[in-house]
Amino acid sequence: MSLITTLARMEAVREGRAQPLTTVRHRHLSPRPLAFVPLTTAGEAGAPLGALVGTDRDAPRLLIVAQPRDRDLRFAFLAELAEEIQPYLDSYADEVDLEERKETDPETGKKVPVQVELCADAPQLLVPSTAGVAFVRLLGRSMRFRRTAEQDPETPFPAPARVPLLGRWLTHYGERSRVPGSCLLLSLTELLSRHWATGQSNLEDQHLGSLLAWIDPPEGAPGAEAALRAESERDGDGLLRCPPAGPSTDPAFDNKLLAPAMSRYDAARTEASQGVAGGAARLRLAETELRGLIASQLRPTWDALWHGVDLLRSLPEGARVADRWKRDRWSYTGHRDRVRAGEPPQPKLDDAVTAAQKLAARETAQAQLDAHEALDDPLVMAGRRLAGEAFAGEVTDVEMAWSDAKVPRPRPLVTIRTEDRPHLAERVKLHRVTADGRAQSGEFAGLADLDGADGADEADGDHGADVVEGPGDTDGLGDTDALSHAHGPGRALVVRLTGGMGRGKEPEPGTVPEKGDLVCWTLFEHAPRGGPELPDVESTPWTHGGPPDAAAPAQGPQPDPMTEEDHL
Repeated sequence: MSLITTLARMEAVREGRAQPLTTVRHRHLSPRPLAFVPLTTAGEAGAPLGALVGTDRDAPRLLIVAQPRDRDLRFAFLAELAEEIQPYLDSYADEVDLEERKETDPETGKKVPVQVELCADAPQLLVPSTAGVAFVRLLGRSMRFRRTAEQDPETPFPAPARVPLLGRWLTHYGERSRVPGSCLLLSLTELLSRHWATGQSNLEDQHLGSLLAWIDPPEGAPGAEAALRAESERDGDGLLRCPPAGPSTDPAFDNKLLAPAMSRYDAARTEASQGVAGGAARLRLAETELRGLIASQLRPTWDALWHGVDLLRSLPEGARVADRWKRDRWSYTGHRDRVRAGEPPQPKLDDAVTAAQKLAARETAQAQLDAHEALDDPLVMAGRRLAGEAFAGEVTDVEMAWSDAKVPRPRPLVTIRTEDRPHLAERVKLHRVTADGRAQSGEFAGLADLDGADGADEADGDHGADVVEGPGDTDGLGDTDALSHAHGPGRALVVRLTGGMGRGKEPEPGTVPEKGDLVCWTLFEHAPRGGPELPDVESTPWTHGGPPDAAAPAQGPQPDPMTEEDHL
C-alpha cells in the first residue's frame, strides 16, 4: 500500500466517507456491458445455484438450478447461460476496422506491412467481485471440454454446441482478466477500490454493499456505520438485508429458507414422476418458490452492481485508457479468429514456452499500466513522487551545452527547484512528456545551489554551479540533507537533456523547457518494453517441454547391471 493510499484511508476514517484515489477513470467501461451475478451452492464451488444476467439493468434474466445435485438440471442451466451470453459475445465479431501492422514475410524473412481486421469494439463482462471472476474461469474450464452430438454421436450426455463454445470464451476472458489493465472482464469491487479509498481493510472492500456504503453513504450516516449495516443488518426473519455479492450464499438463508424449499421441490418432483394426482402442480409451485428465493438474494447485488457502474461513469476516462482497450480489442479479435479457424479448446495446462510468454506479457503490462496511470492522473503521480520515483518543480535556469562527440549534439542543462526527494543516483535515466505530447529523456547531472546557480557538477566536465557537499558525502552527488538545512525547504536538481529535441544541431523550438516552466520528471519509463522473444516450442529443450534431444537418453539413466553380489 502506497503512502498516499494510507493517507487517503486515514482521511476516509476521519471524514466518514471514501476518499478519491484518482481524478480520472483508469479502466474502460463499455456503453453496453453484460452484467453477470452468479450464485453457487454452499460447500461446492462448481455447483451453480442461479444467476442474473443481461445488458438491461431493469430487465435481467433469472436462471436457477432448482436442485444443484441433479446433473441434468446443471447442464440445462449452462445451456440457458450460453443462450444468453453467446449472442452478446458474437454481436461484436462482424463489425471490423482495417488496421495496418507489420508481419514477417515467410519467403524473405523481412517485416512487411499488411492489412488485418480489428473488431471496432469488444464485449465486456461485469461481475460483482473477484470471486465472481474466479467463478467465470471455473465455468469456462468445466464447459469448454463438453462433447456435443456432432463431435461424438455416442457421448452419454451431449451438450448443445453453444456450451463448449461459451466455455472457450469464458476461459479466454478469465485468462485475459489476469493481464493488468485489461477490461474485458471486470470485478466491480476491484474497480471501485482502485478509484476510492475506504476506512476499512482490503478484505472488507470485497463486500460490494459495504464498499458502496463508504463511497456513497446514506444521508446523515457515516461510512463506517452504513458499511456495518450493509454487512450485518438482518430483518425479522434473521436474513441479511444486503446479501453477499456472491457467488457464496448466506448460511442463514440456506438453513431457514433454501433447504426446506429444496426439500419440498424434491418431494413434488418425486410425486410428479410417479403420477400422483396434483404432483405436477405442486412441482410448479415449488419451482416458483425457489425462483423467488434465489431472486431475492441476487437482485440486491444486481442493483448494487449498476449503482457502482453509475459512480464510475461519473469520472472522466483517462487519456491512455483507449490504448489499453485497443489491446483488448486485439485480444478479442484474435480469439474470434481462432474459434472460426476451428482450433481446439485451450489446454488444461500451458507448456513452458506459453507460460513464460504469459508471465512476461503480464509483467510488461503491469509496468505499462503503472506508467500510464501516473501520466494520466496527477493524484497518482503524487503517489509516485512521495515514493521517490518522480519529482516536479519549477525551472530556475537553463544552460546550453553540447556533447564532446565528433558531431556535437545539444545537451542542455536544466536546473529545477523541487521539494520532492527522488531516489537519484549519478547519471540515472529520467523521462518526461513535453507540452506537445512527445517523450523526452534526460539524466541526473547533480545538485545546484539554490541561490541561483545554473549548472551541474563541474566534476562531469560541465561549467555551472558547484554541488553542495556535506559531511558523509560519498557518492559525489552532494549531501541533500545539508542542502535542505542550508537553504530551507526544497533543493535544486540539474537534469541533462539527452533526447526528444530533434535531430538537428540545435534543439527544436519548444523541446527545451524555459525558465519559469513547471516540469515533472520520472525515474520510470513511460513505455516500458518486454524482454527478448522466447524460442518456439520446437526450439525449446526437452527439459522445458520441447522435443527431446537426440543425444539425450530416451528413458533417462539406466540402472547398474546385475552382479553376483545382488543375489543372496
